Amino acid sequence: MPRFSVIVPAYQVQAYLHECLESVLSQSYPDLELIAVDDGSPDACGAVIDEFAARDPRVRAVHLPVNTGLGPARNAGMERAGGDYLVFLDGDDTLTPDALLAIADRLKETGDPDVLVHDYARTYWSGEAVRNRAAAELTEDGPAPFRLEDRPGLLNLLMVAWNKAYRREFVERAGFAFPPGYYEDTPWTYPVLMTAETIATLDRVCVHYRQRRAGGILRTTSERHFEIFDQYDRVFAFLDGRPGLEHWRPVLFRRMVDHLVTVYARRDRLPRGTRAAFLRRARAHYRRHRTPGASLPARARVHHTLVRFGLHRTYRALRLAAGLRRRTARHAGRLPRVLRHAALRAHYRLQRLLPLRTDRAVFAAHADRGYGGDPGALEAATRALAPHIRTAWVARPEHQHTVPPGIRRLTPGTAAHWTALARSAYLVTDAEDVPGLVKRTGQTVVQTLRGTPLGHTGLDLLERPAAARDTDFARLLGGVDRWDYVVSGNRHSTLTWERVFPGRYTTLEYGRPRTDRFHTATGADVARLRESLGVPEGSVAILYAPAHRDYRRTQRRPLDLERVARRLGPRFVVLARAHPPHDGPPEAASDRVVDVTGHPDAVSLCLASDALVTDYSPLMFDYAALDRPVVLHADDFEAYEAARGLYFDPRVFPPGAVAGSEDELIDLFATGHWCDARSARLRADFRARFCPYDDGRAAERVVRRVVLGETSPAPAIPPADRRPVPSAAGITPPTLATVPAQQPGRPLPAVTDPTVTDPV
Repeated sequence: MPRFSVIVPAYQVQAYLHECLESVLSQSYPDLELIAVDDGSPDACGAVIDEFAARDPRVRAVHLPVNTGLGPARNAGMERAGGDYLVFLDGDDTLTPDALLAIADRLKETGDPDVLVHDYARTYWSGEAVRNRAAAELTEDGPAPFRLEDRPGLLNLLMVAWNKAYRREFVERAGFAFPPGYYEDTPWTYPVLMTAETIATLDRVCVHYRQRRAGGILRTTSERHFEIFDQYDRVFAFLDGRPGLEHWRPVLFRRMVDHLVTVYARRDRLPRGTRAAFLRRARAHYRRHRTPGASLPARARVHHTLVRFGLHRTYRALRLAAGLRRRTARHAGRLPRVLRHAALRAHYRLQRLLPLRTDRAVFAAHADRGYGGDPGALEAATRALAPHIRTAWVARPEHQHTVPPGIRRLTPGTAAHWTALARSAYLVTDAEDVPGLVKRTGQTVVQTLRGTPLGHTGLDLLERPAAARDTDFARLLGGVDRWDYVVSGNRHSTLTWERVFPGRYTTLEYGRPRTDRFHTATGADVARLRESLGVPEGSVAILYAPAHRDYRRTQRRPLDLERVARRLGPRFVVLARAHPPHDGPPEAASDRVVDVTGHPDAVSLCLASDALVTDYSPLMFDYAALDRPVVLHADDFEAYEAARGLYFDPRVFPPGAVAGSEDELIDLFATGHWCDARSARLRADFRARFCPYDDGRAAERVVRRVVLGETSPAPAIPPADRRPVPSAAGITPPTLATVPAQQPGRPLPAVTDPTVTDPV
């Protein structure tokens, strides 16, 4: 008997059915049966189902002679189900990777509850994915399993059948079945949740809910939307026969009114001329099922009044007034914006006619983010070594709180910002181009770029359209022509930058300024950072920072972090940082998986962690300077390399242990190989190549050269004499002398001279 029976009804979804069925059969948890029900579909759905059934013995094809509707089709699937748990999936939706594995693990943890509620994300034709707005109701904190009385907030979730897993014995014993008609989920979901003795939640996106532009029931204009009234009659009839559930009547009444207003307000559901009749029917239902109870919020009171008295004309008047107000505000806002832009450009031109201020410097990070990175390290060094220079930092308002006291804060696009760009002698940034900047004679532009290059960048992206996207290469080279200095961390970066960003600048191969904090921070600083992130004392914090996938429109983390954390045990905490911009649905978060994507400073995250897990992110080069374990997990090398291009294969010359799969990664941490002597040897070789100058004084060398005019920078401290701040978890590098020169199947790179760059 399989663990899961996945039931997929199909009607006129031939364009999406293949992806739907494939998402089930490709699950990493294979103990399932897939019951695909052809609901008398006139298109090729039946043929697609038969093809899958011939290919995989886990597929059971069911063909209904006529179209019965979504509810009866699901019932037909349930009649043939033999799994422990029932999982429903509509034919145009998909399961997320590893969804059934996560559900199975959670069921086991919570003692096989009657119902497990998981999350979903709406996916649009553009590739955008938006997680359920009520995801907070699915928190796994607190006791589990529980009853609905313990977590009534679950009723705020979308009342659908496909965001839950149901124990089959519970469903059969209670005699639950789907009714015919539209909104068939309503008289199924409410009774199921109210009746279940044990419920658990899984705070993870398991279903991608496709938002079709046309063809879906909720986007079909039809009088069948009136069938919602029959469905709520069934819900309240269920309560009538069960006095023990009577206390749920006020809640269901409020939910019914909200649902009726939603259907009434959507322009694409009710046919023209039927809204008044719908509202009259809603008024009758309001009176029939009205249940005095809890108080209502202001917005809900307006809706209840509209339904209670059938105020169709009043609603239309309110809607027209609101639309007129929005249009007026939109048109009125355009003219001031145009005038403001013209005034600012004129202001900038005027400021460029005034003398430069040789004691002023402006610093900025890519996309005007918060204080930090290489520009932040150079700003701090400028204040320390050249106190006569007044510094300013450009940041959007939401990031200005990250700027330390004593530094002038500039908001992009303001008159003060344009004044600073026009009259400051020094401009420091890691953005390839500053839009609108006209470099003046006497201005010095220092470019720090963003990390050691692993993936192709600059002009090399001409051959990588997936990664280049809409890059304007002429504009890019125009920005390069404004650079005076480029800060480089190593010979590999120097050679790469000068080729892919050809210009007349001078390269300062002095190290990465942002890694200086790895040597100047103290143990107290690390403890404070860990406390601010919620890392429990004594835990091993793993920073997970994957690279952006250029070949994917939507981003998802290659690892199931909740599963990794559960398998590793309570000692480990995962700090999950997506590559900005992260446009996928947020991943699950718990006390052992902390989402730090919004944290403004990657250096602080490095200091707070004890190990880094990454794939192709340039962060590995910085982290190697910290001399803490690095583990590579790259399961899509061919796809990534084809889309982005790589300057070398990190699996051949890695900064530490390498895992080819999620289970291998878990095994590396479980067995201790992530921090053993061999990983330390690999890291030492990697540091010698890519961190030759990262000794805590890189920013000082840059400031002394650019601002103070010193032409002979201080030599780098030898690697053996460097002392980066130690890990808070007490993880120390093992003695390298214990490492054999070579192990079968895992050759050690022979490169030790950091000036030799043949392999890269």
